Amino acid sequence: MPRHDRVRFRSVRAAAVAAAGLVAALAAGCTGADTDTDTAAVARSAAATSPLPTVPPAQPPSQITRAEVETAVGRLDGVVRDLMRRTGVPGVAVGVVHDDEVVYAKGFGVREAGTQDRVGADTVFQLASVSKPLASTVVAAAVGEKTVGWDDPVVEHDPGFALKDPWVSRRVTLADLFSHRSGLPDHAGDLLEDLGYDRSYILGHLRYEPLAPFRADYAYTNFGLTEAGVATARAAGTSWEELSAEKLYRPLGMDSTSSSFADYEKARDKAALHVRSGDTWRAVHVRDADAQSPAGGASSTVRDMTKWMRLQLGGGTFEGRRVVDADALAQTHLPHMLSEPPHAPTGRSGFYGLGWNVGYDDRGRLKLGHSGGFALGAATHVALLPSEKLGIVALTNGQPVGLPEAITSTFLDTAQTGGPTVDWLAFLGPLIEQSLTAGRSPVDYAKPPASPAPAEAADAYTGTYANDYYGPMTVSARDGDLTMRLGPAQREFPLRHYDGDTFSYRTTGENAVGLSGVTFTVADGRAEKVRVENLDTTGLGTFTRTD
Repeated sequence: MPRHDRVRFRSVRAAAVAAAGLVAALAAGCTGADTDTDTAAVARSAAATSPLPTVPPAQPPSQITRAEVETAVGRLDGVVRDLMRRTGVPGVAVGVVHDDEVVYAKGFGVREAGTQDRVGADTVFQLASVSKPLASTVVAAAVGEKTVGWDDPVVEHDPGFALKDPWVSRRVTLADLFSHRSGLPDHAGDLLEDLGYDRSYILGHLRYEPLAPFRADYAYTNFGLTEAGVATARAAGTSWEELSAEKLYRPLGMDSTSSSFADYEKARDKAALHVRSGDTWRAVHVRDADAQSPAGGASSTVRDMTKWMRLQLGGGTFEGRRVVDADALAQTHLPHMLSEPPHAPTGRSGFYGLGWNVGYDDRGRLKLGHSGGFALGAATHVALLPSEKLGIVALTNGQPVGLPEAITSTFLDTAQTGGPTVDWLAFLGPLIEQSLTAGRSPVDYAKPPASPAPAEAADAYTGTYANDYYGPMTVSARDGDLTMRLGPAQREFPLRHYDGDTFSYRTTGENAVGLSGVTFTVADGRAEKVRVENLDTTGLGTFTRTD
């Protein structure tokens, strides 16, 4: 998922840390085997003198009626069509479940702009980071079968895995990686994927990334979570793609769901990715996310996703069958890491669980959610209110503009209050747009200085440069124009002179940020080093000449 995923779904905010911890402690106390008798005696004594319960329930009773859900469902068609009109996104599919029933599953628009191929409930969409709560469900199934434990050190199942600090390497657990608290920097490894490196290379090179304090810093990392999924599959003696199918997709009959890009590609009824240029949406890109499959590589339909939501809301049961251990699944719904502190004394904190954004609303209800987005052309969102047995998923085939989040938020508002409390698209759209432009260079390389310093002769820069993290770089010249080659396939990036020994190039891929700088360090007419600005977000972007 691109950097916009740092902008969390704002209606899913946690209550105060202390209050949440108190409720959790009380709930744990009243269910612990060694405290049942004492707790029951205290409760009976208190009940004799007070009309109020001494221990609040783990979740409040249902507060949304079936009629209120039906009213919200009845307005969904109009909500979706209005938001599609306002954004221009070509295709949308939405599914709603309530009280273990599918009460809505419908598609809108077209699978690809310029065609008449309609989106339906069985159209396959790429899920992007909504893959994460699917992945934590798969791992929860493995935890329930004692294949792995959430608190297992990753190296127990993947001995070759390492981070920069050996002490952390020995201790980082599956739960640490699923909750983004390992210390890896934000989106570690994503730029390697953009350059074309495969999963094995990327996971093997996370050891070069600088680390923040272990379990004290939240940073969203697709490849950290991917490592946890891969280690689980290794413990089960299979691949991640097969483990997902074996533990989740096949047991639920999610026949159109897969963790392999090849299955999405061969689906006949699939939604293409679209990006917006002005007011026009175009199907331009193909996004193969196999390298980060547990974190962003799943594809599915709203019909299949309603089955998974029923499993989640059913505590691991589906149509009367136990599919995932209840306790192992419940761990995914707990706050494991503070993801966003409150911005005001009366504000809410945001938490991350295991593959879920976790929060609590004003009524004390648990709220689970997750957005997914490919800047190359997909946006998705899922939101659950477990105490209400209510869930909604929205899948779209356009780059993130706030559409799926606006659909889910408007629906939940309507079910709870009779209508939206805010224009969610107007609120979320600018935040997501702002996040998509984060990471752009502060230098406008499209406008060189009026009198730029001249560059050296082209052969001062040409040659081969090495970097332990990004691999080799080759700079070559043709007719005086420089080209930089990077990645396993040595992709070509033309360099355009900007000023002195600084050039610019156009970034590509999921994390593209427009033009970025390439600055050579020259001594005695020969470049010895080169810093690639876009690749230097964590200080790893300097290449050293080897020839």
